[in-house]
Amino acid sequence: MLWVLPAAHGSKLIVVITPSLDNPFFGQEAIGAEARARQLGYATLKVSHGDDAYKQSELIDNAIARGAAAIILDNAGADSSVAAVLRAKNAGVPVFLIDREISARGAAVVQLVSNNYQGATLGAQAFVDALGEKGAYLELVGRESDTNAKIRSRGFHDVLDQYPGMKMAARQSANWDQSQAFSVTQSVLQAHPEIKGVVAGNDTMALGALAALDSAGRSDVVVVGFDGSNDARDAIRSGKMHATVLQPARRQAEYAVDLADRYLKTGATGQPEKLLMDCFLIDRTNAAQLQDFALASLSSPASK
Repeated sequence: MLWVLPAAHGSKLIVVITPSLDNPFFGQEAIGAEARARQLGYATLKVSHGDDAYKQSELIDNAIARGAAAIILDNAGADSSVAAVLRAKNAGVPVFLIDREISARGAAVVQLVSNNYQGATLGAQAFVDALGEKGAYLELVGRESDTNAKIRSRGFHDVLDQYPGMKMAARQSANWDQSQAFSVTQSVLQAHPEIKGVVAGNDTMALGALAALDSAGRSDVVVVGFDGSNDARDAIRSGKMHATVLQPARRQAEYAVDLADRYLKTGATGQPEKLLMDCFLIDRTNAAQLQDFALASLSSPASK
């Protein structure tokens, strides 16, 4: 099926849809996409779906009705987002996915995501090294239905499980949420006081774990997160958190807009649909260079 490009009909609107505008990570995605689109001469509309697939569907329908030239989307579910993305495609509105992929190929023009597996292996190795290759630990997992949660957990374990001295005392989902991570960590600490480490699928959960550890007077526990947030940076610099893994949220969103602009002007991106951006370990050696999910003087080109 040939796509009818709205840009050819004069549309200069790019709609940016993310899970939240308040969450620092998703907020930086939206800010980065908006700024880049405006630099390229587009009007923008930023909205959030709150991880609600039904609301996301409505927002995509609204973007179609507005005659959007393109949609930049951090989606609400790998399976539940496919129909809405296909609906946009069939209406001639190309969709460029960031951060989270969907469980179908050919619906979106681009699926631009962090190399979550590579990043998780970096974080896991730093975790192992900090623990001296032995100790009981808690793994905090993101939303179980989220592809990223599964990939990060697999990356963690492909490293951690190589070390016989590393013993997983508990593995529980905290759904990417700080308050849930606080509660889970409190409960696990009571059941397993021998825990020496917490490895978390995102910084929000890592910070919840830190709060629980602080309330229990456990400054001896190594904590590693994932995302590269400013709060995690500050916790690393103060010595409360060992490390995090940076996924370049803003650069990812900017690059998605660059690809959308190229596609709207030429009918092609010149890139495969699935693109990965490498992640980077953040610890005491480079935390001072981290700001708003970006590392100073660092570029992270995408690859297949």
